Amino acid sequence: MSAATSAKSNNTIIRTAFNPDDIPVIATLAEQTWAPTYQNILSAEQLNFMFQEIYNPEALKQQMEAGQQFLLLFQDQAPAGFASYSALPDNSFKLNKLYVSPAFHGYGLGRLLINAVEEAVKHVSGTTLLLNVNRNNPARSFYEKCGYTIAYEEDIPIGPYFMNDYVMQKKLAVT
Repeated sequence: MSAATSAKSNNTIIRTAFNPDDIPVIATLAEQTWAPTYQNILSAEQLNFMFQEIYNPEALKQQMEAGQQFLLLFQDQAPAGFASYSALPDNSFKLNKLYVSPAFHGYGLGRLLINAVEEAVKHVSGTTLLLNVNRNNPARSFYEKCGYTIAYEEDIPIGPYFMNDYVMQKKLAVT
């Protein structure tokens, strides 16, 4: 999706986040989603450490400057979710983040958001989308329903902690 492109479905809009004004929106959505997503998986210390490392405004700015493309999802004009993705070698891409605010769970917005990422990746000739998901995260079943399969496991150090993840992948149909 280009900066000017939006996907619409009823009262849902997905648009590219492309300027510093979008960073506070992403940070607020991250605050709404981070603890509910990980509080039963990670210790409070690891949860807080990772949140501060990944979602402080300067870190988000650096992620954008490093090439991560962010999408913002709005439902009835309210910020409801976000995703980010970036290019890898060999026409592959990485889904770095996909979160929907708990207030908007159950409406199919996560599916709309991942579909928007997949379409954006295909638009630039991407053939594979990879993602990491914590091995104990219930989101794994969501990704499986979306056609992703486990490629391998990895443990990634982050500060004094580890992210214990599955790497999942999906081959994207060329349109």
